[in-house]
Amino acid sequence: MSPAVPQSASADDPKPQPPVQPDLDDCCHSGCSPCVFDVYDAALERYEIALAEWQKRQEKRQVTSQEAPQMGHPRPAVQAPRARAAKETLASHKSRAAKPR
Repeated sequence: MSPAVPQSASADDPKPQPPVQPDLDDCCHSGCSPCVFDVYDAALERYEIALAEWQKRQEKRQVTSQEAPQMGHPRPAVQAPRARAAKETLASHKSRAAKPR
């Protein structure tokens, strides 16, 4: 498995589980069609396809989460007019208080 693929899966996209391999005693040796081993081989092929698709989704999810911004709200590049006015008023009051009378 690629190191970029996480070992654990999220609850909404669980990792596919491999099929249980039948024991040699599970086959009746009478030539059944399909044999338990044929059923297992088909299930194993479906599992391998599902696993490869899951790995691609996990890699995509990991890339997407790395590109997403950090939690929280980014600071706006430009202050809102009220915030700017409040800041200017505060600076004005501070400068008046600092002047000797």
